[in-house]
Order: sequence, then structure tokens, then C-alpha cells
Amino acid sequence: MQHNKRGQSVTLNVTSMCKSFGRRQALDGVSLRVAAGEFLALLGPNGAGKTTLFQILSGLFIADQGRAEIGGADIAKAPIAALSQLGIVFQQPALDLDLSVSANLQFQADLHGIPRKEAKQRIAASLLRFGLVERARDAARVLSGGNRRKVELARALLTRPKLLLMDEATVGIDPASRMQIIADVKALCKEQNMAVLWATHLVDEAAAADRIIVMAKGRVQFDGLAAQLIENQGCASLTDAFLRLTE
Repeated sequence: MQHNKRGQSVTLNVTSMCKSFGRRQALDGVSLRVAAGEFLALLGPNGAGKTTLFQILSGLFIADQGRAEIGGADIAKAPIAALSQLGIVFQQPALDLDLSVSANLQFQADLHGIPRKEAKQRIAASLLRFGLVERARDAARVLSGGNRRKVELARALLTRPKLLLMDEATVGIDPASRMQIIADVKALCKEQNMAVLWATHLVDEAAAADRIIVMAKGRVQFDGLAAQLIENQGCASLTDAFLRLTE
């Protein structure tokens, strides 16, 4: 297991990753690391390459060059070992809207072979954590956007992943729900020593992270603390620094 400069174990290690679609270079030598227990924001404008990176990390695409390891397992060489450590919430909703909240969670548990007794305990704990106990029997389609997102997050966490990917996962939900979900994920990060890679184009979401990586045009433009980015760009705010770096 590799470690970062602080001696923390590295849960996600991406090295020199490249991916093209025809003539368009979506990823151009992207390298990044996320340590256990670290909340890393991947900030970038639309078209920066964030979604392509996530599609490779979730096994939907194969990189043209470079490598990615989750918990030391190479996604290309040992996909089952790598992906079994992964939880993901995509930008596009993926709940069965006709099933109840509980049934959506149970379906996910069955899919991953979690024994029924264990699944029942995990589902109950998730419903409690995300304030969904009273909505457990409601069909997903009657939930607000914020509560649907909480169900998707609860579902992604049922397998107790070492790495959680959030791909623009708060798009279209109200600011209060967004902030609540960020707070929940940050708390889980520390409690479960889980690594989180949170892709967003919303600067206020990135400001809550332990560390920020800024991507633009398929490349990493910055990797460090929010305060460093503001200082480097000579700006008064994170928003201004981000715009200056990516324009």
C-alpha cells in the first residue's frame, strides 16, 4: 500500500491517465491521489474531463494510457478487486422510482451479495443517518430531489466502500440539501476512513473539501489547498481564483 507525504495510506492513485475520443483529448496525462479519510474536491468547468475520469474509475471506459489503482488494485488488471472497493453516485439519477426507499436499498444489497440480516441492519442505520426513517415505505418518485440524492448516497455506502465517487451529484437540488449532503459525506469520511473524490463545477462545494484539484481541458491545473489557490492567483476569493485559472 502506498502512502502520501503525511503517511496516510493512498486509496486512489491515478497516474498519467490519457483518454481520447476521436480527435478530442478528454484526459491528457492526469495524475492524482486521494488518501484514506480525505475529502478531495475535483473542481472544473463543464468539459474539463471530470466525467471521463469517473467513467474510467468506475470501469465504464478503459484508459488509452496510464493507470488507476483503488486500494492497491489496478482497475485494468484486477477490475473486480478494484471496483468492489468503490461506491459511486453519478450525476444522472439511478433509482427505481416505482420501488420504495427500502426496496431500492435492499435491491442494491442483494446485488452485492450482502446477507439479508446484515443488509437489514445496514439499511436501518442508513435510513437513520440520512433522516429517511419516515420515508422508508414511500416510492422514490414522491421524494424531493434532495431526499432522492440521500437515498442514492445511502445505496452507494451500503457496501462500505473504501472510495466514494460523487460526480456532480448535487446538480438540480436546493442549496440547503446540497450543504447537508456535503456535511454528511465529510462526517462519513472521517468516521469510516473513507476516501472521497467529489467532482463539481460549484466553487462553494469545493471550498468544503480538505484539498482541491482543478481540472481544465483534460489536465490538472492545480492540486493543493483552497487558500493556496487564492494566493497563487492573486485573487480575493476562491471563485475569482478558479475563473482566472480556467479561463
